[in-house]
Amino acid sequence: MQGIAPPATARPCPSCEGRGATRIAAYSRDEWHIVACDACGFVYLANPVGYADLREALAWEKSYALKARKGGSSPLSGLNRRLRRALGHRGGERGTRVWTRAFASGAVLDIGCGEFLRPPEPMVPYGIELSNALHARVDPLMRARGGYCLKAPGAEGIWQFEPEFFTGVIMSSYLEHEVEPARVLEGAHRALMPGGKVFVRVPNYGSLNRRVMGARWCGFRYPDHVNYFTSATLRTMAAMAGFSMQIVNRANLWIDDNIQALLIKA
Repeated sequence: MQGIAPPATARPCPSCEGRGATRIAAYSRDEWHIVACDACGFVYLANPVGYADLREALAWEKSYALKARKGGSSPLSGLNRRLRRALGHRGGERGTRVWTRAFASGAVLDIGCGEFLRPPEPMVPYGIELSNALHARVDPLMRARGGYCLKAPGAEGIWQFEPEFFTGVIMSSYLEHEVEPARVLEGAHRALMPGGKVFVRVPNYGSLNRRVMGARWCGFRYPDHVNYFTSATLRTMAAMAGFSMQIVNRANLWIDDNIQALLIKA
């Protein structure tokens, strides 16, 4: 984005912390370098911007609005919608209803909560939001329900809660933005009660759509998408944090632009 400069040094692999990586020229743009880790294969943006830019210049609501104006649908999107209908899936079933059924009543944390998902009572909503504008909008709504929203990066805010405080954590369209995804998952494991679950929704780098669309795939967003997960790399990172994983949209995962999964704390 204009006016935003990338850092001079590349970050290590967010999954295995390896330093060796190969640039994927077809998916890199201008000064933004998408790479694959030489050790584990995880795909990520090597030179993401800092948290300060994500609070304002690259806040989620601004980058999402820009994406919406540009479009970016896939020729397989219609097939994916028809397949979901044939399988009896509806929009709510694939998102909100999944985690409302999976979580027990109690405290529920939404990380990157600018689009407040309003967990049903008796769940008590808590949040972590980096964007100044979105935090100001969401915090009063959560306080009215008995919770509150921290204004902080997810990798820092998650550690401010007491251990085993939450029955569920929501990471919907969030983990792809987080520079330290492994640290967030480790913090979520600590903050969850035994048997607690994390609902994750991230772009599906392993989808057929990405292979068909190439660099025009809607999952590429420069520079605010910094991690590109497949179901295998998400499972590996979740396991390293102590979670088992269940894919929610397994039947149509191969053509779905997103992975939806439940991570379960033993």
